[in-house]
Amino acid sequence: MIIRGCRKAVTAAVLLSGALLAGCGGGMTRSDMEDNTGSMGKENPANSGAGEVYAQLAVAYLRNGQTAIALQQAKKSLEVEPGNASGHNIIAVIYTRLREYKLAEHHFLKGLDAQPKNSYLRNAYGTFLCDRQRYKEASEQFRLALENPLNQSPEVALTNAGICERLSGDQKKAEEYLAQALRANPIFPMALLEMAEIKLRKEEYLSARAYLQRYLEVANHTSASLWIGIRTERMLGDQDAVASYALNLRNNFPDSQENLLLIESENK
Repeated sequence: MIIRGCRKAVTAAVLLSGALLAGCGGGMTRSDMEDNTGSMGKENPANSGAGEVYAQLAVAYLRNGQTAIALQQAKKSLEVEPGNASGHNIIAVIYTRLREYKLAEHHFLKGLDAQPKNSYLRNAYGTFLCDRQRYKEASEQFRLALENPLNQSPEVALTNAGICERLSGDQKKAEEYLAQALRANPIFPMALLEMAEIKLRKEEYLSARAYLQRYLEVANHTSASLWIGIRTERMLGDQDAVASYALNLRNNFPDSQENLLLIESENK
C-alpha cells in the first residue's frame, strides 16, 4: 500500500491496492490499497455470478478493518463460484496483508486464469510483484493492464509502473510513466506526490514544490507528503515552511517512519 525509506510513503502506502482507489482521498499508506491496485473489489462486467455478492462483502469488511470476516466472505465467494475473479482478487489482497505470499500469488494467478484481460487484477498482481522486488515481472503485468482498451483508470497502472521503475533504479523511466499518468489524469494524487519525490531527488526543488502544491489541491497531507515538503523547503531555504511541515508531521504522524527520519536528520 507499497515503506522502505520514503517508499513507504508512496508504496507501502500504496503499492498494494487497487489504489482501493477510493478516488482522490487523503492519505497514502498501504491501507490505500485503493491507491494502487486499481481496486480490491471493483466490479467487472463479466462478474455477475453468485460469488460476486460474497466478494463485495469481503471488500466492505476489509475496508472496515475486519480482516478475519473479510477472509471468511472471500472464501465463501470461491466456494459458491470457484472461478470468480473478484473473489480471487480480494482473497489475494487479504493474504498479502497477512503476509501469506504464496497463497496470495496462487489466487492472483487463479483470478487471471479466469479473466486474463482483467486490468484491475493485472494491476494488483503487478503491485504485488513489485513489492516482492520482482520488477521485470511487475512491469509486464502493468504493460498488460495498460494494453486493455477497456481499462478505465490507466493512471493507476502508469503510476504503479513509475513507482516500480524508481524502486528498481530507473529514475528516467519512472518519470516517463508518471508524466503519462498525469496526462491521463492531471489530478491523480499518487502520481503528483511521486513526481514531487522524483523532482526532489533530481534537485529540481521548485518543481518538487510545485508538484506538492498540486497534490495538496486534491488530497490531504500524509507523512510522506510532509517529509517531501520538509526536504524540499530545506533546500529552498524556507525555514518557516520547514517548521510548519515538521510540526504537522510530529503532531499527526508521530509513529511514522518519516517522523523517525525527521528526528534523525535533526540530530545530525
